[in-house]
Amino acid sequence: MATEYGNGYGHRSGPGFDGAGAGERRHRLPAPLRAPIAARSWREFGYVMLGLPLGILMFTFAVTMVSLGAGLLITFLGVPVLAAALAGCRGFGSLERARARGLLDVEVADPEPLRVRKQGPMAWMGAVLRSGASWRHLLYAVVQFPWAVFSFTVALSFWVYGWALLTYPLWFWVFPMYAGQGGLQLYGDGTHSVYLDNPFEITMTALLGLLFTMATPWIVRALTSVDRLMVRGLLGPSRLATRVVELESDRGAVVDTAAADLRRIERDLHDGAQARLVALAMDLGLAKEKLTEDPEAAARMVGEAHGEVKTALQELRDLARGIHPAVLTDRGLDAALSSVASRCTVPVRVEVDLPSRPMPAIEGIAYFTVSELLQNISKHSRATRASVDVWRVENRLMLQVVDNGVGGADASSGSGLAGLAERLDAVDGILVVDSPVAGPTRITAELPWRG
Repeated sequence: MATEYGNGYGHRSGPGFDGAGAGERRHRLPAPLRAPIAARSWREFGYVMLGLPLGILMFTFAVTMVSLGAGLLITFLGVPVLAAALAGCRGFGSLERARARGLLDVEVADPEPLRVRKQGPMAWMGAVLRSGASWRHLLYAVVQFPWAVFSFTVALSFWVYGWALLTYPLWFWVFPMYAGQGGLQLYGDGTHSVYLDNPFEITMTALLGLLFTMATPWIVRALTSVDRLMVRGLLGPSRLATRVVELESDRGAVVDTAAADLRRIERDLHDGAQARLVALAMDLGLAKEKLTEDPEAAARMVGEAHGEVKTALQELRDLARGIHPAVLTDRGLDAALSSVASRCTVPVRVEVDLPSRPMPAIEGIAYFTVSELLQNISKHSRATRASVDVWRVENRLMLQVVDNGVGGADASSGSGLAGLAERLDAVDGILVVDSPVAGPTRITAELPWRG
């Protein structure tokens, strides 16, 4: 069960640790100057441009079908028309999620599937009408249209005016050559007119266009942030459905952990105490046969068997301690963690500040979390001292294990820390690893407090 830092201790290198220098090499221009030509800005602008025609299509379909279905509710035909309207909106929702994924880099999971309890069209229509996701898709089809009109108008106006003014020095010659005027007309009435035709005015126009061009990507980004919120809130799974998926995943993690623990216990019993007891039975059988023929040899064999009994009892105690130590049940976390710390190869300071004892399940998880982290310190950290702090903050139980070892522990590299993080996540816990190269390592675990 011991968590291993593995190869995480030591020097880490690679693209993720190049520092700021790599970023500076990749981007020589500052962000405001880079934004107008960045691929992300053009993708977001394309998203806004596509939003209007799709919004018109979705709005027209939703309003027409719902109005028709509502009008036909006095007959039986209204129900299938409404079901078809909601199903069509769900189809448009799939298209919108794909568009947001491709242009906005927004990953939105599919909503909860329809729960059709029986076969047949009536059961399907009932499932569509009962689904909250279907009605959220309908709401999106109605709400997205006015927002698409507004964002399309604002984005296109800023984009066109910005690039047109910025490139004005390149095309102002069109006016004197084909329109018979000195340049772009800024003002005009019956008595006089103002044209942008001299070098100063042309330069100022280009500078104004540069400001518009630099500001447009950020304006478009602000507009698409609203689209991100609408797609996530209306086209994704509900909070309840998301929570159900999380609980199902946590249940799977708990089942896998319990199965792994059972296999470990079975292996330890088979390879340890059971093997010693089998050998002990054979030695006692031989000693019984020699008792009358060679009493001294029999006594010697009984003495050896006595030593094997002591070893087997110690292994059974260690195994029982690994399952659930009696000191934890009798005296709580403070005494149990002090007992674990005394077996660590480095000096460990233990401080437990709890107003009361948590539930046995949470207490056991906290004990085994600290126990595995201290085993890691003994095996891999090369530390000279460590500390364990346990305290409560509102409705959370906090654990922190610190050592002054070589550092470099990484929970994302597939090591034992990742498995420990999964176990904590199964009870809505969190594991945070702060372990720079050369140390120190600070690992904080957060568990729900259940008294």
